[in-house]
Amino acid sequence: MVTGAETMSTYRIQGATGEWEVVIGLEVHAQVTSNAKLFSGASTAFGAEPNTQVSLIDAAMPGMLPVPNRECIRQAVRTGMAIEAEINRWSRFDRKNYFYADLPQGYQISQLYHPLVGEGQLLIEADEKAGISQDKVIGIERIHVEQDAGKLMHDQHPTMSYVDLNRCGVALMEIVSRPDMRSPAEAGAYVRKLRTILRYVGSCDGNMEEGSMRADVNVSVRRPGEEFGTRTETKNVNSVRFVMQTIEHEARRQVDLIEDGGTVVQETRLFDPNTGTTRSMRSKEDAHDYRYFPDPDLLPLELDDAFLEECRASLPELPDAKRARYVGELGLSDYNAAVLTAEVETFARFETLLAETAKRLGKGEKDVATQVANWSLSVAPGVMNALGDEANPAHATAEAQAVILQMQAAGEISGGQAKEIFEIVLKTGREPAEIAETEGLKQQSDTGAIEAEIDKVLAANADKVEEYRGGKDKLFGFFVGQTMKAMQGKANPAVVNELLKAKLG
Repeated sequence: MVTGAETMSTYRIQGATGEWEVVIGLEVHAQVTSNAKLFSGASTAFGAEPNTQVSLIDAAMPGMLPVPNRECIRQAVRTGMAIEAEINRWSRFDRKNYFYADLPQGYQISQLYHPLVGEGQLLIEADEKAGISQDKVIGIERIHVEQDAGKLMHDQHPTMSYVDLNRCGVALMEIVSRPDMRSPAEAGAYVRKLRTILRYVGSCDGNMEEGSMRADVNVSVRRPGEEFGTRTETKNVNSVRFVMQTIEHEARRQVDLIEDGGTVVQETRLFDPNTGTTRSMRSKEDAHDYRYFPDPDLLPLELDDAFLEECRASLPELPDAKRARYVGELGLSDYNAAVLTAEVETFARFETLLAETAKRLGKGEKDVATQVANWSLSVAPGVMNALGDEANPAHATAEAQAVILQMQAAGEISGGQAKEIFEIVLKTGREPAEIAETEGLKQQSDTGAIEAEIDKVLAANADKVEEYRGGKDKLFGFFVGQTMKAMQGKANPAVVNELLKAKLG
C-alpha cells in the first residue's frame, strides 16, 4: 500500500504538445446529522416550507448569542476518529467575513486556524475496471465545523429572487483532502468511500441529491513530475458522476488553454450538469480577503477524556473492518464482501437474514454465509426487479426469506421454485411454506416415483444407454433432463442423479 503522492498515475490527458497530469483535491461539505442547527435550536428537517425553521440567531437579530450544539461537535469528532485523524482537544471558531444575500450575519462562523479535527486518511481500493490499479491512501488535511448559508430561489418570480433561511446555520463538516488524487476515477472512489464511512458512522445521511453532501472540486494540470499548476475550484457539485465530469472537463479546458498560450486563473467556477461544462463564477479569494478573526461570542472548544472515550466507544464496525471480517470469518469472496459492505442498508439486511437463516438451519453463520450472500446479491434483487411495482418490499422480511432458504437447503424446493415462491411472497405477503404446499411448488423426493420415471426414460432410449455405457459420459445430462421433464421439474435433482448413477452403473 502506498500513499497518494507516491503513486504513479496512469491517467494522462493527451494534449497537442504531449501528456499532462491532473492534480485533484476535494473539499466535501457534509451536513451533520442533528435535529438542531449548529448554534441554535431551530429544526434541520429537510423539505419544510421556506423560512419556517429560522431562529432569531439564524436571522442575526441584534443581541442574539450563538451556543454550540454538543451533538454536532460529537458527530464531527466521531467522523474524525473513523478516518484515523488527529482529534484536537482544543479548537476555536473564527469569523469568515463576506456579504451574501442568504447570510444575514454578514459573516460565517467557521474554523480556519484551529480546526476540530487534524490530519487523517482514507483508503480507496483497487478497481482495474475503473482504472485504479492498486489500493491508495488519500490524505485528509482537516475537518472543520462551520455553519451553512441559506438558499436563494431565482425561479419563483420573473424579476426578483427570494431568500430561504431554513438552511442558514445548519452544521457542516468540511472535509478537506490533500491534492493526492490523479484521475476522475480516484476522485469518484474517494467520494463514494467517504460517503460510506459517514453513513456507517451516522454523522451525515450522504444524500447528495438533497444537498446534505456536496463537493468543491479543485483541479490543476501539470507536466508529469513538475510542480503543481494553478488550480480552479468548482463549487457545490452534488453527485459522484458530476464530480468526475467536472474533473474531466476542467482538466481538458486547462490543457487547451495553456497549449493555446493562455494562463489558468485561480478562480471559482460552477458546473452545469446539462452541458457537462464549467463556467467562471468569480475570482478565487485568499484567506486574508475574508478577514478571519476569532469569534468573540464563542469560547474555544475543549474536549475532555470522558467525551472522547464516549465518541470512540460509539463507533460501529467500519467498512474496511467489516469487509475483512466477511472474507476472513464468513468465507465470502472479495467481490461479495465489497458489495455487501458498500451501503449501510445492504449489510444490515444481509446480517439480519444471515442470523435468521443460521438459526433456522441450526448452523453457524459461516456455514450459510455464501448461500445467504448469493441470495441477497443475486436472486432476491433479480426477482424484485422483474416484478417492478408489483413487488411490495415490506413483504420481503428476513423471516420469510430465511424460510425459503431453509426449504431449499433441505431439498424441499429447487432454486427455481425458491424464486417462484419469493415472487408470490412479494406480491401477496403469504407464508412461503403455505405457498409451497398449496401451489405445488415442492420437489418430489419419493424414490419410488422417481425410479419409475427413470425406468421409462431408459427403456425409451435404450440406444443412448448403450452409448453411455460404451463411454459417452456426457449423455448422463441427457438422462437427467429427460427425467426432470417427465416429472415436470419437480423431482429432487440430487435423488435423480443418485438413482440414475445406480441404474446406469
